[in-house]
Amino acid sequence: MDIRVLEYFLAVAREESITKAAKVLSMTQPPLSRQLKELEDELGKQLFIRGNKKVTLTEEGILLRKRAEELIELMEKTKEEIRSSEERIHGTVLIGAGESDAVSFLARTARRLQMSHPDISYHLYSGDATSITEKLDHGLIDFGLLVEPVDISKYEYLRLPAKDTWGVLMRRDSPLAVKDQILAEDLWEKPLLVSHQIYDSSELSSWFQRDIRKLHITAAYELLYNATHFVKSGCGYALSLDKLINTTGESELTFRPLYPALDAGLCFVWKKHQIFSRASRLYLDTLKKDLAL
Repeated sequence: MDIRVLEYFLAVAREESITKAAKVLSMTQPPLSRQLKELEDELGKQLFIRGNKKVTLTEEGILLRKRAEELIELMEKTKEEIRSSEERIHGTVLIGAGESDAVSFLARTARRLQMSHPDISYHLYSGDATSITEKLDHGLIDFGLLVEPVDISKYEYLRLPAKDTWGVLMRRDSPLAVKDQILAEDLWEKPLLVSHQIYDSSELSSWFQRDIRKLHITAAYELLYNATHFVKSGCGYALSLDKLINTTGESELTFRPLYPALDAGLCFVWKKHQIFSRASRLYLDTLKKDLAL
């Protein structure tokens, strides 16, 4: 199995047709079909179900598609790192981050570095702790910004000098909007929107004095911005971190912190024994200096 064959496989998976994939790849259909058959023989598994109008992936084909995309992305990242070994530092710093106002720390460092190294660019991935750590573990990103509680024992890390505060995002005309702080019992019977990540949070379960899964959960979200539309429509109260949504001025939403206060620490992490590109190493060194100021 080599990268070229994996690229052929992905082209067929995308086009759902060997004929269309052959045109995209600027090759004829017979050699493409032969390469795919040899790939299936090598793996000892059927990857495609060949129908009259299109081909679909088998369960094993779906798995290979995910891994092939990761391998090709890693290959491109490696190529870029090798090319960046020239005297002038350039390249892309890959950062995965959960939703947090602390991203502003990372942005300030990027801006300062941009002044002296304009050829360095940044690729930002958004996601929860699970998706970010999965990309880290597979070498698909250089760094991750994680919101605690999260297991960081297998990573090197920097703690950022900031904390996010848990609270409730709600409509301004909601009954709880008259309160300055929100108690656990205020939410026990209310329809809630929560992020997927906090389902197993022992800290929040302790604050609620009951299992989060047994509360009245009306929706689970990945990105808070999308959840705000559900809040605006009256679907419920969103449990979230502060400073992520603008609730000033004419906004129809407002935020109230939990009481007793529940804060979340923030960690900037990377794999132990990580070999960085020059651009990523320079970014990390610059961030360390910025945090020491």
